[in-house]
Amino acid sequence: MCKNNCNCISDILKVICLLQRNSESCDDLIESCDKPTLGQFTFQCFNTRPVMLYTCQSNGTTPWSAPTTRTSTPETYSSIFRVEKIDECCATFRVLIENEDGSFSSTDSFFTMNLECICCIRCLADVLVEGV
Repeated sequence: MCKNNCNCISDILKVICLLQRNSESCDDLIESCDKPTLGQFTFQCFNTRPVMLYTCQSNGTTPWSAPTTRTSTPETYSSIFRVEKIDECCATFRVLIENEDGSFSSTDSFFTMNLECICCIRCLADVLVEGV
């Protein structure tokens, strides 16, 4: 088990969690001075910044994976997650499924991970995930 200080990873995940929590509905989003995104062509609504996690045990070379359902077999694992909650050096993640068109679907599969075990996170492009 890796005994690192989890502040770096925890701080990044807290920002992501806050951004996701504060995301607005596409229906409520208007082009105004206080719109929550920057850029002239960003009139899109996102509610998730998917992440991939790399553990110290894998030396940061293989992404962590988790089952997409509570009764999954190894063929139904995913390595793409949505951070749902941060509690000091622990984080709860929701498993996401990548669809053929590149979009993501939420699942009812969650796990909690000790952030001291994570040596690297990879953020993917922000997306709209239904059902979160």
